[in-house]
Amino acid sequence: MTLRARWLGRLDEVDAAAWDALAGEANPFVRHAFLSGLEATGCVQPRMGWTPRHLTLWHGDALVAAAPCYVKTNSHGEFVFDHAWAHAYARYGLDYFPKLLCAVPYSPVTGPRLLARDDASRRALLDVLRRQDAGYSSVHVNFHTEAEDAAFNEAWLSRVDVQYHWRNDAGWTDFDAFLGAMDHKHRKNIRQERAKVARAGIACRIVHGDEASDDDLRAMHGFYLQTFAEYGNRPALTVEFLRHLATTMPRSLVIVLAERDGAPIAGALCLRGGDTLYGRYWGSTEQHRGLHFETCYYQGIDYCLREGLRRFEPGAQGEHKLARGFLPTLVRSRHWIAEAAFREALGDWCAEEREAIAGYAAGLRNSTPFRETPA
Repeated sequence: MTLRARWLGRLDEVDAAAWDALAGEANPFVRHAFLSGLEATGCVQPRMGWTPRHLTLWHGDALVAAAPCYVKTNSHGEFVFDHAWAHAYARYGLDYFPKLLCAVPYSPVTGPRLLARDDASRRALLDVLRRQDAGYSSVHVNFHTEAEDAAFNEAWLSRVDVQYHWRNDAGWTDFDAFLGAMDHKHRKNIRQERAKVARAGIACRIVHGDEASDDDLRAMHGFYLQTFAEYGNRPALTVEFLRHLATTMPRSLVIVLAERDGAPIAGALCLRGGDTLYGRYWGSTEQHRGLHFETCYYQGIDYCLREGLRRFEPGAQGEHKLARGFLPTLVRSRHWIAEAAFREALGDWCAEEREAIAGYAAGLRNSTPFRETPA
């Protein structure tokens, strides 16, 4: 089958239904509404280091494969850290930027990146990515699924990292059952954390996109801005983007609002897809013991148990999640380096990194809060 490659400068150049037929419904971050919404509301644009250049493969008039791609002039918002690689290029007088990235902006969430129905079409996407002639130093595929591993060959360097995910493989039906699987110390600590929040007069309210008022959306966006200001980072998401999600993906958008005296003081922004809840952003205007854990973790676990979701992925990093029932999970990325000498050197570096991460994850699995570590 002869395929024709076409690069898109905007996702709205392709039919949403055709894109979503390849993306599927399990992961909200690769849906057309999410990715095109980032573009339409100004969250990704060249001045921020993100220039959309999505790859599509066509058989006649039929879209048969696609990959969300961006030309990057920095490494902001990627969560697979390659700053040392950029510095190494600079020391040898070479330009690391621009590079080509296949990923979801600002989202360290595992999901399909090579949107296709079979490995042959996925390999065809990778062949086009490698053969691009735009002079990129490298091509990166971040947070791809384990199922997509088979499409990559040895030319693509492999990296791994650790995140902390909650899984209900034991069939817990409520929060007490979940706590009942823990040892006494961790069960007691969690109950105390939740009690402190309740004694402070704080109650949580969960709304989906179609239940959220504009005040709710603006409050959540304000909490997001507060967190970025506290860490001195540049926010990318706009309140218009939240309104877009609430309209186009109303049951996928899940917002936890913590309120005291009827006024919101903290919030957590999540997305729901398939059998998984994804925690993305949080913020608060008041400081209370346990508020972060209640808003970002315990409310999400409660929601999953009520809704029958099997997984909760609350975001990148954070060993403190382990004591609250989130177990270490490996996440993946692949990297093709154009410069042969750098490709060889980075291959050795990646192998050492994978070994170190594997050892680190193994050690974490021996320190879980559960009486018996879930499989």
